[in-house]
Amino acid sequence: MKIEDRLFLVKFNPDKESHLVIKDRKTCRHCEFKPCQYFCPAQVYEWDEEQKLITVAYEGCFECGACRTGCPYLNIDWRYPKGGYGVAFRYG
Repeated sequence: MKIEDRLFLVKFNPDKESHLVIKDRKTCRHCEFKPCQYFCPAQVYEWDEEQKLITVAYEGCFECGACRTGCPYLNIDWRYPKGGYGVAFRYG
């Protein structure tokens, strides 16, 4: 089974409140390479050049925790979603 087919089996139950928080948005403006756009397998982080800020689509987070260590400024506060929310993996 291809990875794309497996990702189709992933189900999300997002909370209204994000479990991924950018601590200081000014820090992202000075980050040269913005690695969060690349280390996140779910592509949750995206740089908005017009607004000069990083957007976070937490609803599609796989909860792998890569952003806890991937940000060179440790500017992402990652915690597990509240019980009953987040990603649910199904195996097919």
